[in-house]
Amino acid sequence: MTIAITPSETSAEERGTAAPEAFAPETVPAPISEPEFWEPSAPEPASPVSDTESPEPESDAEYAGPESTEELSGPESTEELSGPESEDESSDAHDPVVVRDARDFGVYARTGGWAFALKVARSVRPGGQPAEGTARTKVSAKAFARLAECSPERVMRYYKAWDMAADDGLVPQFEVLVPGEDVELPDADVWLSYYTSRNSASSVRGQAISAAAEAEGIRPTKALEVAENPTALRAAILADPGTAEAARGALLDRMKEDPALQTEMARAFARTDDLKKAVASEAKAADRIGYVRQIVENGQIKTPAGQTVAAPAELRAEAERHLSLIDELDDSEEAGEWAGEAYDAVKGLVARAVEEDPALRVQERRTKFYNSLQKATKVFEELTLDEVLEEEIFEDDMLQRLEALQEAISSCISTLRRASTAS
Repeated sequence: MTIAITPSETSAEERGTAAPEAFAPETVPAPISEPEFWEPSAPEPASPVSDTESPEPESDAEYAGPESTEELSGPESTEELSGPESEDESSDAHDPVVVRDARDFGVYARTGGWAFALKVARSVRPGGQPAEGTARTKVSAKAFARLAECSPERVMRYYKAWDMAADDGLVPQFEVLVPGEDVELPDADVWLSYYTSRNSASSVRGQAISAAAEAEGIRPTKALEVAENPTALRAAILADPGTAEAARGALLDRMKEDPALQTEMARAFARTDDLKKAVASEAKAADRIGYVRQIVENGQIKTPAGQTVAAPAELRAEAERHLSLIDELDDSEEAGEWAGEAYDAVKGLVARAVEEDPALRVQERRTKFYNSLQKATKVFEELTLDEVLEEEIFEDDMLQRLEALQEAISSCISTLRRASTAS
C-alpha cells in the first residue's frame, strides 16, 4: 500500500546538512555539532482535507485482509527487520517524513481497512443529513471522493462498512466522531466481514456468491470478481487444465441440486457427436464395472438368460481381483479398457459355471426358450391386420412369410409334444 504524504518543508540547513556548493573537492565537511540537529515539530491538527491525503488504492487487492497483516507479522518479517539498523529505536534519529510513513504503515498493518474507514466515518456526511454541531465541518461523500480522487461509490462502501460495524458495537457511531479524531480500531481480520469491494455483493446473487465463497474458505471479493467477469473465467478454463478440472467439479456439484442444469448439459452432450460417443463409451464401461461390482458386493451372478444365482467362490474371488485393480486407477486414467477386461473375464467364468452345473444348465436353457417365446408372441401380437387391409399394402411376400412361420410353429409344437410323451 502506498500512502501519499506531503514532503516536509524543513530546509537543508535545518536538517543539519550543507548545500553541495559548500564542499570543496579537496576538503571534507566538518562534523556537525549536536545542537545543530533539528527537532521534529508537533504534528499538525487533522482536517477533513488532510484525512484524504491517503486515498484508497484503486485496486482492492493491494490492501485489506488477513493476508496483508500476516505478511507483516510472520517470523520471516521479524528476521528481515532485525539487524544493525534496529539497534537505534529512537524516532528522533530519523527523518520525520519516514517516521510518519512508518507509523501510518503500522496503523494499517494492525487495522487494515479500518484505518481508511475511520477517515471516511469522521469526515463524511452523506447528502440529506442535517449539518448540525460537529457535522458542520464534514463534507458529502461526493466532495470527499473528489478530494481523495476516487469514486463516491467507493467512499460509500467504506461508509457502509463502518455503519454496520457501529450497529454491532465494534466502532463508535458517526454522530460522535469529529474530523481528525482518532479512536481505537478493530483488528484487521474483522474488516472483510463488513466491507464489500463490489456493488454486486449487495444483490441477492452477490449475497449467494459471498456465502458460497465463505463456505469454501475464500474471500467473497475473489468470487465476486470472477462472477463479474465470465470472459476471464472462460479464458482460464480454456487455457489451464487445473482451472478446467475445478470448473468440472463445481458443475457436477451444482447439477446435483439443479435439474434444469442437468437437462441443459444432457442436451448439449446429445447434440455434440464427439461428446455423445464419449458418453456412450463411459456408460458402457460403467455398466460393466457395475456388473463386476455387484458380484463382489452381493455374492450373486446374473446368467445370460437373466437368472440370479449364488456366485461360486472362484468366480467371486476373480471378480474382486479385477475390481480392486479398477478402484486403484487414478481419476486421470481411462477405466474403459480395464472394465472391458474385467467384464469379459467374469462373463466367461459365469458361462463356465452354468455349463458345469447340470441343474443350472437345464434351467438356463428353459429360461432362454421362454424368453424367446415371449418375444415372438409379443411381436406377433403387435401386427395390425386392419391397417394392412385398409391401406392396401398387402403383398404376396407377406403371406409366404406367414405360411413359413406357421410351418415352423407347427414343427415346434410337434417336437415338444413328442418330448413330453417320452418324458
